[in-house]
This record gives sequence, C-alpha cells and structure tokens, in this order.
Amino acid sequence: MITTSASQVNPAERILMGPGPSSVPHRVLRAMGAPTLGHLDPQYLAIMDETCEMLRQVFRTANKLTFPVSGTGMAGMECIATNLLERGDEAIVCVNGVFGSRMKDVMERCGATVHAVEAPWGDIISKEQIAAALDAHPKSKLLAIVHAETSTGALQPLEGLSALCREKGALLVVDAVTSLGGHELRVDDWGIDAIYSGTQKCLSCPPGLSPVSFGDRALAVMDARKTKVQSWYLDVSLLRKYYMNPGAGGGRVYHHTAPINMTYALRESLAILLEEGLDARIERHRIMHLRLRAGLEKLGLSYVPKHSLHTLNCIHAPAGKDEAALRKRLLEEYGIEIGAGLGPMAGKAIRIGLMGHSASQRNVDLVLAALAEILR
Repeated sequence: MITTSASQVNPAERILMGPGPSSVPHRVLRAMGAPTLGHLDPQYLAIMDETCEMLRQVFRTANKLTFPVSGTGMAGMECIATNLLERGDEAIVCVNGVFGSRMKDVMERCGATVHAVEAPWGDIISKEQIAAALDAHPKSKLLAIVHAETSTGALQPLEGLSALCREKGALLVVDAVTSLGGHELRVDDWGIDAIYSGTQKCLSCPPGLSPVSFGDRALAVMDARKTKVQSWYLDVSLLRKYYMNPGAGGGRVYHHTAPINMTYALRESLAILLEEGLDARIERHRIMHLRLRAGLEKLGLSYVPKHSLHTLNCIHAPAGKDEAALRKRLLEEYGIEIGAGLGPMAGKAIRIGLMGHSASQRNVDLVLAALAEILR
C-alpha cells in the first residue's frame, strides 16, 4: 500500500521571494491543464511557433533559431556549450560567482581549454579585463559571461563587449537566466551571438524550459563543426529541423517528444508579459527593487554587490543574527521563501528575489514588515 501524507499532495502556498522559482500566476497554471496534443499536431505546432515568436520579442531579436530547450536553465547552458565548442577549442569564461564557475566547468567537459577572467564575488568583470583576455588568448572561439549573477546579485554590463569579441573573431555568449524579462536586454542591439535563460525566474513560468537564441555567427560556427555534438539530446543541428518552421512544402522532423503542456504554460506567461509591456515590466522590477532597498537600509541592512540586480537582491546577513534561523522563521511564520548565500557567502548573506509575478509592492512591504518583526 502506498501512503502519502496530505502535505505531499497538497503543498503549502508560499510567497516565493528567493532566487527562483518565482510565483506562477493562476492563468499560467490553468494553461498547463489544457488538453495534451501530439508534438506534431498542427494545432500544437502553431502554438509552439507563436511561443517562439513571443520569445524573439522578449529577447529583442530577429534570430530565427529562438526556441525553448526541454530542460531548466542549465540545459540551455549545456546546449550552447556543446553546440559551439569541440574538443581542443579555446574559450574565455568570466567568473565572479557560481554560474560563471559552472559555465567554465561545462565548457571544460566539452573538451575545451577554458581561460578564466575572474573578479571577487559581488564585483563585475571590467571591459579592460575582457579586452586583455581576448588579447592574451586570440584563438578563443567564444567569450561567455553571466548577465545576472544569481549567486551574488551582481548585474554585469554587456554593452560594448560584442565589438571587443568581433575584433578577435570570438562569439559573445550570455547567461540571462535571472535577467530575461526583468532587466534591459537587447540581443540584436548588443551583438549577442548566443544566449540562454530559464522560465522560472522573471517569466514566472514553472521550471522546465530554457529559452535560447542563436544568431547567424553562432549558426555558422555550428555548421562548420568537424565532429558531432557530444549530446544527442541537445544537438541543435537536429533540433532546428523541428523548431524552425520550414514553410510551404517542408515538414517538421521529429527529434524528441516536446513538453507540450509546459509550452502552453510558457506561451501564457509570455502573453502576460507582453500584455503588461516589456518596458513597463522592466520598470516595475526597478521600482520594486528601489522600494525594497530603501526599506532594507532603514533596517540597517546593506547590499553585497555595488552593481545590484533589480531581480535578485543579495544582502549581508544581519550582524549577530543566525541567517538560517531568520530564513526559517520567514518560511514557517510568514510563508515567505528567501534564499541563502552560496559559496564564500554561505552563512553571510541572504538573497531576496523580486522576479516576475513576485515583484509586487505587496510582497516588498510584507517581507520588510516580517524582517522588521523578526529582527526586533
């Protein structure tokens, strides 16, 4: 006999203000419950094509190969790394937190020699550091950088990096997991060649898909590969035959069964975003960040990074307080989830997410009131 406790089948409703996932609107959850179609059903293909077009709008790109990888944000990271790199290639990766370190690890697993450009956790990578690395390693096929370092709350400037990369013949690869839909991000205007994100952050869709976009320069590199992509599941030379509409007379080529109901959810979350307006949504994240920051500073709390994300606020833990106990009280007494510090910040920082549906005045004021009560 299988016994399941009520708490397992009826999870508590939390206010999600951690590093992800963010709260999911009921519209999105209802969309997931629509009838499941086949992955080659014309009706589903039309929904998928519309979803990809919406992603282009949010990425601000005309890239034809823009689609959701079946998997969370790290699947997008691996998809880009495995398709752009071959064994023996060189790459430059900017490391100033967990996710820069993870990109380095993934690219080394592809057989590439990876040159790290490092900065202390919480700091950003300077243009001068990047230019010096490109000069020092002129054979590098790509430069990879995290736009929004979730582990530290640091916002990395991207404008101008493409020109440095193109001068050396390198691709610009960007991790936008915690910035897409919450921060200014312009793939075409900023010359980004390949980019990945996740659905569970500022898009306020359940975890499970990783939007990616490849520009023409990235496609040319993939077309010139001498070896097969080491991951069959993430091989874009196969996936593009399914996701790119071949037009009249063409046909989709089955690769793997698409996550049908998750596509419904992503389509609905993107519809909500575009109804609000991308610029308005970005501005909402900025205003909520400033409101939270002002309240935290009144409580005597300070930020870790000098260049802070609006979507993820990394705060020094209150002096003399057990941050784990603080987070536990927030969860148990107020139903509010926030995140712990990672790596060298473990036990020394807390992370408060303001992403998508969670970035509201109600949530900001609630977490500030709860923190004030606990710290008292």
